[in-house]
Amino acid sequence: MLYTIGDLHLSLGSDKPMDIFPGWTNYLERLENNWNSKITAEDTVILLGDHSWALKLENSLADLEFIDKRLNGKKILVKGNHDLWWSTMNKVTSFAAQNGLTTLSFLFNNAYLVEGKVICGTRGWISENGESADAKVLNREAGRLELSLQAAAKLDGELVAFIHYPPIYGREENIPITNILHKYGVKRCYYAHLHGRSIKDALNGERGGVEYRLVSADGVGFDPVQIN
Repeated sequence: MLYTIGDLHLSLGSDKPMDIFPGWTNYLERLENNWNSKITAEDTVILLGDHSWALKLENSLADLEFIDKRLNGKKILVKGNHDLWWSTMNKVTSFAAQNGLTTLSFLFNNAYLVEGKVICGTRGWISENGESADAKVLNREAGRLELSLQAAAKLDGELVAFIHYPPIYGREENIPITNILHKYGVKRCYYAHLHGRSIKDALNGERGGVEYRLVSADGVGFDPVQIN
């Protein structure tokens, strides 16, 4: 079976506790219990960014080992805005192989076929605190999404997009991102990034022929969401 969740914000190798925030008390225990109660070694989970607070790749090991060793199933990781340890695809895949992280794969300009679903996506981008989105970064992310969808189009299955930032939030829409989704006929898009009070304005429903769903960890009660 296929599941997704985002924003684990692990800090096992750094000093960045999340349980100081409302709703995050004992979140690691809650996450591990929810996850392993229903996900088996045969299942796959797409992790939608912000996996680790580590600033350097070598400092992310404890967090990646938690995902690899403590949580059941195979995992496909999408890059988030706080994943500063994630530099290049070659470096992260080599690091995973060198450290025996056998259940981790990375989604970056590529695609995966899993149980009839073609997994594609990118980090995305969105304006923060009412400021304009950086057009250069947004267009680059739209290009990466298109590269992923071009790879996905060669595989046989339903295209499902996974984007860390919400393509649509409130009155804001990242047109370069949503245009790519429409161009390739994507009908489902999962996203994360939103926490706390911002969750109430999240889009969970259809817009322009695409069904959007928020799956940030605190937005789904630290319980991975099944993708049917």
